[in-house]
Amino acid sequence: MKLKIDVTPDLVAMMRAEVAAGQKAVSATMAQAGASLKSAWRGQITGAGLGQRLANTIRSQTYPKGRNSLDAAALVWSNAPAIIGAHDTGPLIRSDSGFWLAIPLPAAGKAMGGKRITPGMWEQKTGLRLRFVYRSRGPSLLVAEAVRLNTRGQGVVSRSKTGKGQVTAPIFLLVRQVKLPKRLDLARDADQARARVPEMIVENWVEDRLG
Repeated sequence: MKLKIDVTPDLVAMMRAEVAAGQKAVSATMAQAGASLKSAWRGQITGAGLGQRLANTIRSQTYPKGRNSLDAAALVWSNAPAIIGAHDTGPLIRSDSGFWLAIPLPAAGKAMGGKRITPGMWEQKTGLRLRFVYRSRGPSLLVAEAVRLNTRGQGVVSRSKTGKGQVTAPIFLLVRQVKLPKRLDLARDADQARARVPEMIVENWVEDRLG
């Protein structure tokens, strides 16, 4: 006796279709989750007053590139990890030399290209020497003597022969350490995005099969 079983529809074809649908759903979900987390992090950064330029350093990418996979993953990162990480953790910052941190005051102005200026840069730019003023209470100072404050409040070389308009101007505050305030909570948004992934996979899978 021969027993012939004919299965309709083709189970192998059905399984292949389901696997393909699953691959598509997982890849779509990871792309959406990555984009959502990127948007959330950028929103945190601008909301904390850190500017759109820093926010735009947040990028995302889905892997593998160019094909669907059940093992798809999303990577979200910053092109300025040191700055982002500092605002995310609120670290205690000390000088690399272990001595003083020089914090520029408005009279210091900016270095070339708008970069944060250092005492050495300021002396090189102006040709003037800074004098150390120790204070037992509060930050110590680096001051410039016999300078003129321009219309922007920056200390510049005085050309006065009589000393008119010349002042001794504080240029830098000197502190031992600075506690940077924690202004971001990137882990919160990452945890929320991760928690949504299983639900999103099911939604994308069902939508694909129905649509």
